[in-house]
Amino acid sequence: MKPRLVAACRTGPRPRLTLHDRIEIQAGTRCNESIRSIAARLGRAPSTIKREIDSNGAPEWWARAGRKSGYRRKEAFGAWQGSTAARATYAATLAQARSDQRAGRPKPGKLARRPRLLAEVQQRLGDRHSPEQISGALAVEHPSDREMRVSHETIYKAIYLQGRGALRKELHACLRTGRALRKPRRGARPGTRGRIPGMVNISERPPEASDRAVPGHWEGDLIVGPESRSAIGTLVERRSGLVLLVHLPDDHTAASVAARTIEKMQALPRIARRTLTWDQGTEMSLHAKVAMGTGMQVYFCDPHSPWQRPTNENTNGLLRQYFPKGSDLSVYPPDYLDYVAMQLNTRPRKRHGFRKPIDVFNEILSEPSSVASTA
Repeated sequence: MKPRLVAACRTGPRPRLTLHDRIEIQAGTRCNESIRSIAARLGRAPSTIKREIDSNGAPEWWARAGRKSGYRRKEAFGAWQGSTAARATYAATLAQARSDQRAGRPKPGKLARRPRLLAEVQQRLGDRHSPEQISGALAVEHPSDREMRVSHETIYKAIYLQGRGALRKELHACLRTGRALRKPRRGARPGTRGRIPGMVNISERPPEASDRAVPGHWEGDLIVGPESRSAIGTLVERRSGLVLLVHLPDDHTAASVAARTIEKMQALPRIARRTLTWDQGTEMSLHAKVAMGTGMQVYFCDPHSPWQRPTNENTNGLLRQYFPKGSDLSVYPPDYLDYVAMQLNTRPRKRHGFRKPIDVFNEILSEPSSVASTA
């Protein structure tokens, strides 16, 4: 058995073939040396030499036809590959040039190569859809069009990575964080809460509210401005993710929050009003009044436990795209709050198979059980 000779200068697990290697391959093919013999002489796998001859040693007409046809080379040109003619046409300098051309960097990104997909992604980013929502919605809306598929990571790279900038640089402001650089997520810092008389703990909430199977269970909270001088109430239905925003232009005392919450919830049908879960903020001290005015039992989370209101916590993060931290929340009129709520309610959501919360909520209201409950 011939000894396996490995070039002393090679480093790394899979070094690329060099021009010197290709000259050796050319010499071997001209002498009708076997592929295994060439591989042993160069310290390479026979499959590496075979792929090199088939990929880079083909004549130009074969390369053009292979790219244009779209068929697998083995199927389209199987009779040519591996034949004596294939080995006879192998030229080291041409093979090296083809390899260098394919390895050139940077390559244009996927979005840069597909103008229609690029325009669609830019429009949806402008509507403040997240990259993951865009990726999922495009897959649902274009199930048979592979040209309209893109991963969320590709979108992030097109925004953030220099040299991949198919997207406009200012579009990073449309992302939830608004950051110009990607950073690790930071944990939320829970605030201090006071004790509320007569509150009912979340442990006593009906189990049906936890699995999102039954509609009408809501989570609520406030997003606040600088020094807690202004606030907006946020209400989210757990099953559909539908968002309602409560306008609090003057103050966010318990009386104001109760009155505005009752007004907002009374506009919904009775089937959509079962329970309301809040944190232990004193703005919900008049929970008995809210329960009487809406027909909804109010439950309170444990102290410093925002994960017990996950839907609302996620929504509050989304809202900071429209109401940045440090801004005076009292200046936003009611119609703008309704606009923002509609923006969130028409976003495709991953947990709904990238359907919109408003469509899911309307389906809930049209279910036979819902109609029977409101009759």
